[in-house]
Amino acid sequence: MKTITVQQLHESVDVPLVDVREADEYAAGHVPGAISMPMSTIADHLGELPDAPFHVICQLGGRSARVVKSLQAQGLDVTNVEGGTAAWVEQGYDVER
Repeated sequence: MKTITVQQLHESVDVPLVDVREADEYAAGHVPGAISMPMSTIADHLGELPDAPFHVICQLGGRSARVVKSLQAQGLDVTNVEGGTAAWVEQGYDVER
């Protein structure tokens, strides 16, 4: 499974980011520009995922890792964000609400 750190994510330009946390978690604060697609609904929205390579984030990295493994098995070019949104906030990066 491909992974990146939140520092690498912060430096990443023009790579879509899918946030797989639930809607209330996303609303409480998310990485700017992240697309909300809760893990519980992602199977119903596969056609809405980016065509190009993209990153997946959750709160700590566990849910996103499961999603990434599943999507990679389907042939998608996807990368897990290690440490998730919690690590992003811990680094002092901005969040949107």
